[in-house]
Amino acid sequence: MQSFGYQDPTSIAKATAAGTGSQARYLAGGQSLLAAMKLGLSAPAQIVDLGHVPELRGIKVEADGTAVTIGAMTRHAEVASSLEVGARIPALAALAGMIGDRQVRNRGTLGGSIANNDPASDYPAALLALAATVNTDKRQIAADAFFKGLFETALAPGELVMSVTFPVPKKAAYMKFRNPASRFAIVGVFVADFGGSVRVGVTGAGPSAFRQSDMEKALAGKFAPESVASVKQKKEGLNTDLHASAEYRAHLVTVMAKRAVEAALK
Repeated sequence: MQSFGYQDPTSIAKATAAGTGSQARYLAGGQSLLAAMKLGLSAPAQIVDLGHVPELRGIKVEADGTAVTIGAMTRHAEVASSLEVGARIPALAALAGMIGDRQVRNRGTLGGSIANNDPASDYPAALLALAATVNTDKRQIAADAFFKGLFETALAPGELVMSVTFPVPKKAAYMKFRNPASRFAIVGVFVADFGGSVRVGVTGAGPSAFRQSDMEKALAGKFAPESVASVKQKKEGLNTDLHASAEYRAHLVTVMAKRAVEAALK
């Protein structure tokens, strides 16, 4: 690992000032960035540690009760155990509880996860299915426009994720076929029924999370497992690696979607 500068700001203003420049990187939980630096895959000249910026942490229910906003530096374990999240979007709390192991959940953060946009991470599926909004220091970005490709997002250099706002659905659930070692999603599917419209987010299957529009249409007609049982995901464009072929991942999309619908109806 090469040498680098380090700053430890205590406010959003100081953090964004320190994060200016293409050679600076924000440090959230460090679960991905530090590993990449050790492997020589990332070599920022400046690290801006967000661990002491209090405005970036916390969970609040919006005044009208229709949405939950979660700070970017909120740990996975905090989301999983939150009474506010558990009461309004239990599927999101359950998803957070599935991430990695206990050590990862107590260090990893929501903002760090979505900014990194690992193709096998869990949160992107939830953001897409719940029609979430990513709030940065510069603007608001709809989830549909946030995830661009393999480890690529709509964030500009130096742009800081401050929080994510999740609308509350009528019912929702997340199911994933996990890697037994890393617990990353080989395929994960999040379904959300908003009453009249249904959204389905898929992670792990392709280079970036995506929505499954055919399943959304089928579930909008009837929110039931049999509605997606016959919907086939195309294998073209999906990932093939040592864990699973594109064909197998395509099959898992249907299987996980069916299980997610079943779980949402319980």
